[in-house]
This record gives sequence, C-alpha cells and structure tokens, in this order.
Amino acid sequence: MTGASAEGGQFEDRPNTTDPPRLSHLDQSGHARMVDVSGKDVTARQARASGRVLLSDKAVRALRAGEVPKGDAVAVARIAGIQGAKKTPDLIPLCHPIGLHAVSVELEVQDHGVAITATARTADRTGVEMEALTSVTVAALTLIDMIKAVDPAAVITDVQVEEKTGGKTGVWRRS
Repeated sequence: MTGASAEGGQFEDRPNTTDPPRLSHLDQSGHARMVDVSGKDVTARQARASGRVLLSDKAVRALRAGEVPKGDAVAVARIAGIQGAKKTPDLIPLCHPIGLHAVSVELEVQDHGVAITATARTADRTGVEMEALTSVTVAALTLIDMIKAVDPAAVITDVQVEEKTGGKTGVWRRS
C-alpha cells in the first residue's frame, strides 16, 4: 500500500487511516512533553537527509585545490556531521536519546557549492530523522566556519529528509 503525505513524500506499507492527526508532543493540558515510546517495538530504522552549502566560485576553487586557510574543510565537516548526529538529543528539546548505531556523512564539492548527505541508523523504538537532519546541518555550519574567510556570503539551503525506513510507518521517500 502506498499513500502520499502532506510533506510531499510517499509512505509505503502504511495502514490507511482517516483519523485526524494527534499532537503527540502535548499532554491533555496542552503542555509540551516527551512522548512515551516505551511500548513501541525495537526495529531497525534508518533516515537519510541532504542539504547544500552555496558558495562563491572562489570558495569552490579553494576547496578543490585544498587551499582553504583553515585546512581540510570537507574532512572537518564530515567529522562534525557525525558528532552532530550523536548530540541531537542535547540540541532538540523533545528528541529521544537513542542508541545511534551508524552515521555516514558524504560531502561532494560541486560547481556552486557542496552537497551534503547524511545517513543515520539505529535499532530502537523511535526514528533517526532528527539525527540525520542535525548531521547535515552541523556539517554545513562547520563547512561555513572553515570557508568563511574565503566566502563570508555562504548559504545553507535545502536541508531535508530524503528517506526513512522502519517503525510502524514503514518506508517514506521524498517524491
């Protein structure tokens, strides 16, 4: 079974439901709370997110030539992305601390900047979308920190979840 989501993606193997969405991060009094996931099954879960850092031609040339004044910006951003994923519950107030089992971060220098993709994996009771998004964002922020002397106008853009698997919603992919 496949269905569309309001976010422009596709769910696969998700039960068809017409119930209105419930705001799970609010208690009956309307106060913020961390959702109780203790009753959920532990399943293998994965999320992939992407984003871009738009850069000047000068900055792209510096990255390709290995001439960034602060050093290997791509390598430092990759490590920062991994570290960011591990720190997600410290940064996002209602995000569950989970056993993060793998994080990979890829950065590709392109003609107008750097494309970043992060994949996070776990076997836990809740998903890893926030870890993948945080990974991409921290990698992008680090890249800007490393390159700002060359390009103070660098821009982070298009940070988004591309795909998630596991849990009761099954597989979701961006259209």
